[in-house]
Amino acid sequence: MAKQASPKSKSYKNVPAAFFVGGFICMLGELLRQLYIQWGCGKPEASAWVSITFIAITALLTGLNVFDNIAKFAGAGTIVPITGFANSVAAPALEFKTEGMVLGLGAKMFIIAGPVIVYGTLASIVYGIVLWIIGLF
Repeated sequence: MAKQASPKSKSYKNVPAAFFVGGFICMLGELLRQLYIQWGCGKPEASAWVSITFIAITALLTGLNVFDNIAKFAGAGTIVPITGFANSVAAPALEFKTEGMVLGLGAKMFIIAGPVIVYGTLASIVYGIVLWIIGLF
């Protein structure tokens, strides 16, 4: 029943759109990184500024209801980079802001991104322990 009810995927259209939009985002990130380096940032600092810039742009586009249209067109091309994470924090915050600062915005902001943060942190600890054990032998 679920297969019959779900829309058919047009992978001939979706895959190239995701590839080109995701590639454009990554290319823009590299251009920003080079620009920040030209402005005097070191490589690690420039990379951090690129992440900050993408988070700010995505939050702004989410607030203006533009990011959803881009995501509908590009699919995974917007989800994979840091833009997808920023959208997953900003969208629920905007959706539940009418419920108040604590129970709405504060409680719902990490409803999607929270599990990603928790399991990402847990996985990094497990991988670190495994690498440490491997390094002992």
